[in-house]
Amino acid sequence: MEFVAIGSAADIVPMVDENRVFVKFGLSNLPRTQHLGVRALLDSTGINGLEIGTGQVVFILAPRINAVGRLGDAGRAVRLLISDNEQQARNIASILESENRLRRNIDEETFTEAIEMIEGSVNPENERILVLQKEGWHPGVIGIVASRLVEKYHRPTVMISTEIGLGKGSARSIRGFDIYQALENCQEFMLEFGGHKYAAGLSIFSENIHEFRDKLNQVAAERLTPEMLTPKLFIDAEIKLTEIKNDLVKLLNRMAPFGPQNMRPSFLTRGLQIVGTPMIVGKNHLKFKVRQDGIVMDAIGFELGDLMYRISPGEKNVEMVYVIEENEWNDRKRIQLRVKDLR
Repeated sequence: MEFVAIGSAADIVPMVDENRVFVKFGLSNLPRTQHLGVRALLDSTGINGLEIGTGQVVFILAPRINAVGRLGDAGRAVRLLISDNEQQARNIASILESENRLRRNIDEETFTEAIEMIEGSVNPENERILVLQKEGWHPGVIGIVASRLVEKYHRPTVMISTEIGLGKGSARSIRGFDIYQALENCQEFMLEFGGHKYAAGLSIFSENIHEFRDKLNQVAAERLTPEMLTPKLFIDAEIKLTEIKNDLVKLLNRMAPFGPQNMRPSFLTRGLQIVGTPMIVGKNHLKFKVRQDGIVMDAIGFELGDLMYRISPGEKNVEMVYVIEENEWNDRKRIQLRVKDLR
């Protein structure tokens, strides 16, 4: 059941019906798992003994299991998960940890290079799909970077790594635009391709990339509407900070595990005041406190440091969309608002 939970959450399956049941019971087994490899992985990531949800699987466990396959031999992850030797499991978990750090560094470097390309040479009016290519990009990380670019620019994105005249590409899309169908319209320029509505892979000769980019953008011009290119934020309810109590948190926790088709509810609160001085922490995370009707709460916006200009100490009438989470630190749980947007 632990493997079923990790695999299902990692693969971003719809978290409804039997999927939700399997994942719920699998996650509840994780803290007391008898699998040596899973236990070693939990120890190496520092989350053993903590409550584990789909978020911890997607952002902590799965990247480590996947990292060794992205950068080299995926068999190492398999050997970890089937190991019946505690020392071997710990050794492999340590390798996964270091490979994941290396993968993150390669991710960051590739992401930075891609942003420089976009900011320097892409005209958003003419190019509705971002098609980026560079010799030597690591083919194991371009899919992750393409997903990050989609989040940042809200444009379908194709990342192509070329080597000796041959390109390997990963495509990611936005809500409402079928990237697989779009690639079908450009198949004369590719060697092969495959995937589904929101993600695809392809191979192509380097000499065809320019024509491929033009044709793909021609298809996008016909099918991508301005409405599709406008990011949407779905809000479940408007509430006040006085309504955020332990009873509400317990009720929300009963709706877990969260994932596609069963997302963590998003709330809107208006008329907030900023308490103290907002800070940038970690890798561009925005951290601050908000007050309303005498209630003060912690808020954090992961990778939202660019929104710092919207809030200043003492500022009033701030509107914020967020999800409610519990932050566990030093064996204490505190309610934390994870920011999705603010103005």
